[in-house]
Amino acid sequence: MTYATRLAAVRDSLKQQGLDAFIVPHDDEHLGEYIPPHAERLDWISGFNGSAGAAVVLADKAAIFVDGRYTVQVRHQCDPALFEFRHLISDPFLDWIAEHLQAGSRVGFDPKLHSRGWHQTAETRLAEKGIQLVPLAENPIDRHWHDRPAPERRPALLLDQEYSGQHSEAKRHRIAETLKARGVDAQLLTQAEPINWLLNIRGRDIPCLPAVLSFALLHQNGAVQLFADPAKFEGLDLAGHSGKDVTLAPMAELEQALNSLGANGARVQLDPATANAWSALVLERAGAELVPAEDPCMLPKACKNPVEVHGSRAAHLRDAVAVCRFLAWLDRRLAEPHPEREDEGTLADRLEAFRAELPEFVEPSFSTISALGPNAAMCHYRHSNGTPRQLGQDAIYLVDSGGQYLDGTTDITRTVAVGEPDAEIAKLFTLVLRGHIDLACARFPAGTGGLQLDALARLPLWQQGYNFDHGTGHGVGHFLSVHEGPQRISPKGSMVPLTTGMIVSNEPGYYREDAFGIRCENLEVVRPADTDGDIPVFEFENLTWVPFDRRLIDLAWLEPKHVQWLNHYHAQVWEKVGPNLAGDDLAWLEQATRPL
Repeated sequence: MTYATRLAAVRDSLKQQGLDAFIVPHDDEHLGEYIPPHAERLDWISGFNGSAGAAVVLADKAAIFVDGRYTVQVRHQCDPALFEFRHLISDPFLDWIAEHLQAGSRVGFDPKLHSRGWHQTAETRLAEKGIQLVPLAENPIDRHWHDRPAPERRPALLLDQEYSGQHSEAKRHRIAETLKARGVDAQLLTQAEPINWLLNIRGRDIPCLPAVLSFALLHQNGAVQLFADPAKFEGLDLAGHSGKDVTLAPMAELEQALNSLGANGARVQLDPATANAWSALVLERAGAELVPAEDPCMLPKACKNPVEVHGSRAAHLRDAVAVCRFLAWLDRRLAEPHPEREDEGTLADRLEAFRAELPEFVEPSFSTISALGPNAAMCHYRHSNGTPRQLGQDAIYLVDSGGQYLDGTTDITRTVAVGEPDAEIAKLFTLVLRGHIDLACARFPAGTGGLQLDALARLPLWQQGYNFDHGTGHGVGHFLSVHEGPQRISPKGSMVPLTTGMIVSNEPGYYREDAFGIRCENLEVVRPADTDGDIPVFEFENLTWVPFDRRLIDLAWLEPKHVQWLNHYHAQVWEKVGPNLAGDDLAWLEQATRPL
């Protein structure tokens, strides 16, 4: 089916149900950032496969909404004859719906794919215009997606306490105490990552996200009802691993469990931002009292314990060996005949092969962004979406990649010279790197949120009239999602205080459409700073140990303190990574870490 045919089929279904519009988010029932192939409904109807966005289908038009990371990509992937292109943040799709529909119109939505909070806001917003929001029992896309892939059924993994640092029973009772204090009978957990963290389990249900897709009910006494595919736990002693008060049932039995809670008049806590609207509607109709609150697993999951931090350090050091071997190989390959035989795809494969040789490696932590020249201007570019660009025609190459290891999750971006960068590229790279250094050196009082630190990474670019349209830093899980909250560093970011054990990325960049892209990214963990003052202060400890490309640095745009930081950083890279390399790779590292 063509995309025009798919739109026509969905519109026919809407007409049959008396609907004037249908909303297609990039979400599954768990409302996480990453979704399995069988849930890629936005891709099916539009061709856009980025990690965030939404489409709205009307009888005579359609629009697709993406944020700043995907404004270039969406124009490459979607047909402008079928979709208008809109900005998800500055032009919200609810405003677009209200503008294009008349009073009395009916807008369909799948309540399993939208959050409770969104449902409440959207219902009120559209009602002001006389527009009705209608929950659908069946998603019209599913009716027409005849070649829809089947869900994965790969085995679950019971994560040893050697890696998790804390038994599930301790985690569960710690959080259950907060429920008891609030008079809450049960907590509904709907996102895979907090459930997997809570029970010390992992899975392979989604590429690059080592989690078992599931729902869970955490009760006031610390017991957990886990709803997941039992076949994934065949042969595994879940009760012996997570505790005998953890039970397993098929996901289809969740509705019955929610109805039982409601029938008993239970007070059920859920996070309006992460619990889907369907679960809240079921509970309400059954008679439960809903208690809105943030997911109580999110903050303790984000604050890594000492074992998790130690594991993350070890994972990053191993990862640095793979990335340095790749960059050394790339420089040698550029000096050989016919480097143009390499392309973005073969480069990404080569990097993954180096990682695959490492102990504890499980899989990449996301699809590698291997981008040459103008493709690097798309922040979340995928070479697999078209014909990979060949090496040899561009000045710089951006590679953003990471690994999932049993003891940690990595994420690193390096921009490197693969041709003859001009003075402007060197200037912009140096400004981006300078912002990275300024943020890495930050010290900040307890209570400081990422929003307050974001400007440090942007200021060097701002002063010269440049900027970038994405956040500066995101939280990173421990052998879980490479993107996690509640911590982040962004101009519209979180005011959740950055505190001990939180891992965040530091990744300013600059992008020029149809020309090039630059990004410099390390991961850092928050730790207490040693000061002489009278208030608690935090700082960042670097986790990533890979050289920045000296060939792209213009010293005219650095102050002495930045040069000193770089020389110290590169000396540490040599000291930490050098003993794990040999031969040509070691010789490359010696050159790459020479003082400026």
